[in-house]
Amino acid sequence: MQADARCAGREAAAAALGADDAKLLVVFSSGNYDLAALLAGIDDAAPGVPMIGCSTAGEIATAGPRDRSVVVLTLGGDGFTIATTVATDASACLREAGATVARAACQVSHCEHRVLMLLSDGLAGDQQEMVRGAYGVVGADVPLVGGCAGDDLQMTKTFQLHDGHVLTNAVVGAAIGSDAPLGIGVRHGWRRVGEPMVATRSAGNRVFQLDDQPALDVYLDRLDAPPQARTDAAAFTRFALTHPLGLARRRGEEHVRFVGDADFAERSLGLIAEVPQGGLAWFMEGDDESVLAATDGACTDALAQLAGRPPLGMFAFDCIARRGVLGDTGIATEVARIAASATGAPVAGFYTYGEIARTSGVSGFHNQTLVVLAVG
Repeated sequence: MQADARCAGREAAAAALGADDAKLLVVFSSGNYDLAALLAGIDDAAPGVPMIGCSTAGEIATAGPRDRSVVVLTLGGDGFTIATTVATDASACLREAGATVARAACQVSHCEHRVLMLLSDGLAGDQQEMVRGAYGVVGADVPLVGGCAGDDLQMTKTFQLHDGHVLTNAVVGAAIGSDAPLGIGVRHGWRRVGEPMVATRSAGNRVFQLDDQPALDVYLDRLDAPPQARTDAAAFTRFALTHPLGLARRRGEEHVRFVGDADFAERSLGLIAEVPQGGLAWFMEGDDESVLAATDGACTDALAQLAGRPPLGMFAFDCIARRGVLGDTGIATEVARIAASATGAPVAGFYTYGEIARTSGVSGFHNQTLVVLAVG
């Protein structure tokens, strides 16, 4: 980590700038920096270039995974049309925040290939509502991609970055129009454990009962949780990182949900997004092999949509929980595989509190998943 935030921003932006005219800077930074100074340094190197970004739970770069650093990727040249926007006070109405940001897509409606990148405050509420709001504006024609900002697992405050401003409780977005194809890959690598259950009592993102039993008790007992996770909130969160909940969705889709907290008094579970009452659910687990297989699959899926073109760059939105499964050695292997798929093109991304990828249907918010955007 570069101690001087302004210098770190300047150096990262300068390294990202290519020969072509820069149209967009995407910034993923540790919240440990003085972010205002960091953005001032980025503006020193690339004055006036539109910019979006967020704080992270770790950064991803071509050379490998990082902590307490800043990563910048630039899109530029005649083949791109860019429009950035922001919605503040997102928690007041996440659906409207998503809709507000999505309206930027009208500025790239003439482009053959489009995507809307969204970077959100995952601590602001049910992010599926934000995705629904964006979908309500752009419909099925414009895919959504992105992730929720992190704060190194402190779970207290994340930051969103837009054109030199440091925000919180916000959604920032960039509508990207391109002459060349854009590809999105989405894989998670988790396996079902045990028999399915019914969420017999839930409200919003809180689950009170599974199969008519206290949800926390069912979770701890069926997964044979260690003693510390049964009484200590921090120990529970560490355990839950590698034991998500799977949900059945329409058309046979399966979504993974991060179990973010436990209420030891009322014996309930808090998830990062809505769990429908009466819905089918199951516990999940993974290992190095299954998670890395998902990495390969997401990259392959994204590149297959580029019509044979080599990628100009790749973005990776990777859940912090997958990092928990892989460990330091595993995440180095994972990022090396993403970089190899990029065949020399730059890679930028971050470890998230939730991933955004809507390529079909209305649902588009994920947990404990890898989302890859390949730019052709």
